[in-house]
Amino acid sequence: MSDYLKNPLSLFDVKGKVAVITGASGAFGALAAQILGNAGCKLVLTAGKKADLDAVAKDCVASGAEVEALNVRPSSEAACEGIVAAAIKRFGRVDILVVASGKNDVAKIVDMAPERFLDVMDANVTQSWLMAKACSKQMLAQGQGGKIVLMSSARGLLGHPAGYTAYCASKSAVDGITKALGCELGPTGITVNAIAPTVFRSPLTAWMFEDNDNAKAVRGGFLTRVPKGRLGEPEDLAGPLLFLASKASDFYTGHILYADGGYTAG
Repeated sequence: MSDYLKNPLSLFDVKGKVAVITGASGAFGALAAQILGNAGCKLVLTAGKKADLDAVAKDCVASGAEVEALNVRPSSEAACEGIVAAAIKRFGRVDILVVASGKNDVAKIVDMAPERFLDVMDANVTQSWLMAKACSKQMLAQGQGGKIVLMSSARGLLGHPAGYTAYCASKSAVDGITKALGCELGPTGITVNAIAPTVFRSPLTAWMFEDNDNAKAVRGGFLTRVPKGRLGEPEDLAGPLLFLASKASDFYTGHILYADGGYTAG
């Protein structure tokens, strides 16, 4: 009998793995740090906001995780290579990459300067590509496979009427990277997948959860498209993350996992 039949939970065992998480001070990044840290991963956490990063790192250490915290954004090839180098220096390897960094900038196209559009594309697309490049290079050198998890959105599949041309374009590009790199690295044992939520609770979306007339109206209209009938919570992304970061997803690559309450099914 196969080991996973005797112990199904072993499929999700990531104990001792080294996980690099960018954007670790954000809603999803902090969740990823806590979930993987509590599951036994050694953590390399990066973010541009030092105070918030230190708070997340402190919580993870308090829970028993080994943590290397780097106050740096993945904004250049040198920065990304430096993040991997720090992981190797501290823990000797890289097994999991979670790109949780990114941004949105909402404006109608006639009001958006090209620089603003390119800034969103850089943060969401180029930086994802650079981190995937740096980590896949290390994973290939190790020769034992690896897990790359990118952050997409339901907006990579669907448009939005309220000034989302930069964001939608960037997340569609992340989907393209996920599919192409999943094909490219498929034979190597490295899987590449993305999580694509719809609205989930974060500092950027907090207004939609408020108890005022505007929020209620926007939320009510949006929820008519969500079969689950509610907005997302960070913990709704925990299961998909652990699946994509573990052996359970070994035959799953180049895919976009929609954690959206059924929003894209309608």
